[in-house]
Amino acid sequence: MKLVSEADLPDAGSAQPEVTRPLMWITPGRVLYAGLLGRPSLRKMGGFIVYVAQEQPIRVSMNGGPWQQGDLAVVPPYVPHRIASETRFIIDLIVEPETVQQGLLPDFLRGQQGVVSAPEFVARVRRVLAQWHLRCEAVALDDAAFDQVLFGEVLARATLDPRIAQVLADIAQNPAGDSSAAQYAARFTLSFSRFVHLFKEQVGVPLRTLRMWKRARSMLDYVTQSANLADIAQITGYPDSSHFSHSIRQVFGLSPKDVFAGSRKLKLHGLPASSGGKHRPKT
Repeated sequence: MKLVSEADLPDAGSAQPEVTRPLMWITPGRVLYAGLLGRPSLRKMGGFIVYVAQEQPIRVSMNGGPWQQGDLAVVPPYVPHRIASETRFIIDLIVEPETVQQGLLPDFLRGQQGVVSAPEFVARVRRVLAQWHLRCEAVALDDAAFDQVLFGEVLARATLDPRIAQVLADIAQNPAGDSSAAQYAARFTLSFSRFVHLFKEQVGVPLRTLRMWKRARSMLDYVTQSANLADIAQITGYPDSSHFSHSIRQVFGLSPKDVFAGSRKLKLHGLPASSGGKHRPKT
C-alpha cells in the first residue's frame, strides 16, 4: 500500500463521473464509502455525513420526518435518519466532528441538514471517484490529503484542550479500550465533574457516546476480511456477538453480517496502523 501526498492526488476534473465498483477510503478522521446501500433502516452515526447521489436522486428522512429528495444530503452527528436510493448504490463521506472547526466548514455543510444544493461538490466527488477507480494500487490518504481531493481544500483543524486531545488519541489507538471518565479525570488531576464537562464541551457528546461510535466505526477496518464475526466483535471491544450486532445495527442500520456480505468486492484504502494507531486489514 502506498502512502500518498497531496501531489499524488487525482485531477478532479479529468475523469468520467460513472462509478459502479464498491470502494472505501478510511483515514483517522474521515471515511468515504461508495457502494451498495441496504434497505432504508434507521441509522445514527457520530460524524457529519454527506450523502451524494450517483445517478438518480437520493431520498433522506431525518428524525422520522418526511422524505426529502435531491443529489446531496447532509446529516449532522448523531441524528437518526434513513437514506434510500432507487439504484441501491450510495456515495457517502463521514467527517469526524472533533477533527474540524465546525464554524469554518464549507457552506453546504455548516449548520445544514437534509437535502442541500452544492452541484459543484457533487460533480467533484463523482469525478474523483471515477478517477480513483482506475488505480490498481491501494493508496492511503491522511485527513488533509483526503480533504484536498474531496472538498478542494483542507478543512480547518479543531483546536482542542491537550488533555481531551490525549483522550481522543487513546480511543483512536485502541477503540476497544474501556478507560472510564473517572480514570481519565484522575489521570489529569481533574475532578470527575470537571472532566465530564470539559469533554462534552470540547467534543459535543459524553465520553461513553463517543466511544460507542468509535468502536462501531472501527469495524469498518475489517469489512474485507474473512475472519469470524465473533472474533471481530472481540477485537473491536464488544463483550459478545449479541452486543456487537445490536450496536452495529443501531449505528449503521444493518447487521454486521449484512455489512460484511455487502463488502465482499469492496476495494479498501486506508492509512497503515502506524499512522492511525489501528490494526488495519491487509489489502
